[in-house]
Amino acid sequence: MKRKRLARDIDSWGFGDSPYRQFRLDCGDFHGLAGLIRITGKAPQYWNSPIAGQYPVSGTGMCWLQLIPDGVHHVITVMMKPEPKTIGGVRHPYSVSAWYVDVIESWDYDEDGVAAFVDKYLDVIATPQGDIKIDDRDELDAAYVSGELAKDQYDAALRECDRILETLCSDLSASEIYYTNLFELAQKIQ
Repeated sequence: MKRKRLARDIDSWGFGDSPYRQFRLDCGDFHGLAGLIRITGKAPQYWNSPIAGQYPVSGTGMCWLQLIPDGVHHVITVMMKPEPKTIGGVRHPYSVSAWYVDVIESWDYDEDGVAAFVDKYLDVIATPQGDIKIDDRDELDAAYVSGELAKDQYDAALRECDRILETLCSDLSASEIYYTNLFELAQKIQ
């Protein structure tokens, strides 16, 4: 399992120069830790999916809202693009490009106070257009077969994946409204 920081400053994304804020977010039915990265100095990067087609995942002007809700074992990265969109009858200056959800073993803080998590391989990727993909199941299976993960860790990862599919992916339109509103609230927190 690999340790990753919410600031994404030392992993493969290399957002070291991008402004990062981390804070506790308690509002409505969300309670947990939040990190906000305003991406600067990065060329656009795109992924492809069957329904959304080519969509941006990083690049100057985008923002990543990363959320670790209390009581769960996943980190939600809401990839926001600076394209206005009306959702739920309200015009928003940013719109959701995609959700990338890491199933995790645990999280804590590095010595510098930045939250970090232990990635448990399995991921869920979704787009507002309706793409839903379970990614890296092969890596999860290989970790179990090799003995890196015990049976209870493996089963917990699969249960967490099911939880993500049920809570985030069962109604992507509602999720788009919910996470856009959380993003706008997070931008106001200093």
